[in-house]
Amino acid sequence: MLVTALGLSLVPLLGTAPAQAAEADPTPPVLADGYGLTQVGQPTGTANNFNITVTTPQVAGEHHIKIILPSDYNANPAKRYPALYFFHGSPDDPVNQNYPALVNAKSMITVVPDGGKRGWYANWRDQDTAAGAQNWETFHINQVIPFIDANLRTIATKKARAVAGVSMGGFGAFHYAQDHPELFSQVASFSGDIDMSVDSMDLRLAVVYSLTNAAGALCGNIMGNCNGPFGPTVSSDALFGSPYPVFNADWKWNEVDPSRHMDRLKDKDVGISIYVGNGNGNPLELEFWLEGASKHVKDNMDALGMPYYYVDYGNGSTWAPNCNGGHNGYCWARSLEDYVPRLEKAFASAS
Repeated sequence: MLVTALGLSLVPLLGTAPAQAAEADPTPPVLADGYGLTQVGQPTGTANNFNITVTTPQVAGEHHIKIILPSDYNANPAKRYPALYFFHGSPDDPVNQNYPALVNAKSMITVVPDGGKRGWYANWRDQDTAAGAQNWETFHINQVIPFIDANLRTIATKKARAVAGVSMGGFGAFHYAQDHPELFSQVASFSGDIDMSVDSMDLRLAVVYSLTNAAGALCGNIMGNCNGPFGPTVSSDALFGSPYPVFNADWKWNEVDPSRHMDRLKDKDVGISIYVGNGNGNPLELEFWLEGASKHVKDNMDALGMPYYYVDYGNGSTWAPNCNGGHNGYCWARSLEDYVPRLEKAFASAS
């Protein structure tokens, strides 16, 4: 069922950005360590689009953070800016998130912290696995945000802070907005896995797929310990406990499911945007199932009488060149071209 529903390709499974060329500008600024983050090596990139590498006891390994500054940042040392926290998909990396709309944003800072190949923007239930410490929510909320506010000229208020993400990152954006509505005034999902309930069991199994590297026990029994494209194989229960809806064993999955908890954003002054395609109506396309997830969220918001901005670009034929309505970076690039000006306008009106 999993392979049939989700297809055989691993890279498009949960979301990878198209590569973009970086501009050639002076060197990046120097940022100070703090809030549990220690920088490793030197920043790479340019003065306005650069990557740093950090370590933290909260998440095992080294982690990239991409920072994109508006073009006038260095010319206006007294000016402060709102910030968008943008979350990548799986198994992607922040350094690849050079979408033109983000790079060319005129009046905001964009921060793309590492979410891991399958970190799922959450503090894992099981910290004692081959993957090591996996406290992604603590890393992002308690470390990255204050680190950015301390080092850059942000407007460190809810009204000037947004969260958005692609695929796995769409779940992260909605999950954090629901957990911390006091921090974010806008949230957006681009082909996001924003339904973790049994209503979207195929998507829940896609998460399990990333944890167990699909082959799971077969790989371990035949080939020994094997690390797939998502990292070391861990238990299907490592993230949120049992994913299987038997005797309420999956209660934690239901607790973190964005679709059934949209009431957490009702009357919280949080603008909500959702972009999704239809996979050209093909059940072998992941986007087909993500459209269903987005519709579940939409239906629940309608039932609650909540306002939102919703775009279903279908097969993509009228949305963007090379957008086929699938789990496609060209579709996301076009969606961001629509979203970023609206976000900057919302930031401006709230100032």
